Amino acid sequence: MTTSSLARQPEVIIGVDAHKNTHHAVIITDTGNRIADQEFPANTHGYADMLSWAHDHGTIQAFGVESTGSYAAGLARFLIDHQVEVREVNTPHAHTKARVGKDDAIDAEAAARKVLAGVASAIPKRTDSVIESIRFLTLTRDSAVKARTAAIVQLQDILVTAPANLRENVPSGGLAAARHCRKFRIDRARLNDPVQAVKLALRTLAARIADLDAEITELERSLTTLVHATAPTLVSRVGIGAIHAAQLLITVGENVERFRSEAAFARLCGTAPVPVSSGKSHRMRLHRGGDRKANRALHMIAVVRLRYDARTVDYMQRRLAEGLSKKDVLRCLKRFIAREVFNDLRNDLIAA
Repeated sequence: MTTSSLARQPEVIIGVDAHKNTHHAVIITDTGNRIADQEFPANTHGYADMLSWAHDHGTIQAFGVESTGSYAAGLARFLIDHQVEVREVNTPHAHTKARVGKDDAIDAEAAARKVLAGVASAIPKRTDSVIESIRFLTLTRDSAVKARTAAIVQLQDILVTAPANLRENVPSGGLAAARHCRKFRIDRARLNDPVQAVKLALRTLAARIADLDAEITELERSLTTLVHATAPTLVSRVGIGAIHAAQLLITVGENVERFRSEAAFARLCGTAPVPVSSGKSHRMRLHRGGDRKANRALHMIAVVRLRYDARTVDYMQRRLAEGLSKKDVLRCLKRFIAREVFNDLRNDLIAA
């Protein structure tokens, strides 16, 4: 290709609609003209083909990619490793689908046009660092906790309808009942007797609960080690343990500089105040969007501080005396904690 032909190459933006096995890409120019679209396999070879194909059509401004935290995580890593600018794009709005329909090419073109219009400005989280390790362990721990809860509930449900002479000897409380049920002896030759059958069911559930307890303990030990090494300032704060700190690290990601300010982080966590004033009424309400797991972590930190931190208790009492409701004060506390968390995470991650 000659120097003159290179000079004539247009500036292009590539939109990508990501799926598990394939990614569909559409190229538009910086003037909004659609010039090409093609489907690629969702693997390293396909990523390389997509990048080469995009280079053949012009000078790449950016890729607008859907699902950078799931189906397109591999593509986003590949593009970032090759020094290509990537923008995270939300899935199309329902109104857009109603107006223009929906297929992979339409969605990919919509992603490219969002980048062109400046609507898609979010930088994807990096997924090649210790925080990705923390995310994997957190996901596994959360599923184990959920499975343990389900097993405890099922054990208690079975006890409700178990024969009285067995049920009345089992202590109350899920974990205490599970410890007791692990000691049952089963006469397998008499499983046609409901007493023996229910003993086997209860002992099996109790063993499952014990296995999950051991799994959760091991995962939490590993998480604690990683989190304390990654965010020592954050976990030194009152009310912030390793599990909540892990979730906040996952929400922020390694590249904390992608946030313009602590207000942007608060917005992502759903703690930014939303005005609902009208006429003579002037007030704010909780933001119901954002990352709800991060919001829950901030909420639990506030609850713990209201119990154990004298400074937080004094703040609550002072604001209640000013006429605010408890919900409004809690909203203010969560907003303050979000600011503190963001500054601590920025210091920890940038220093690392």
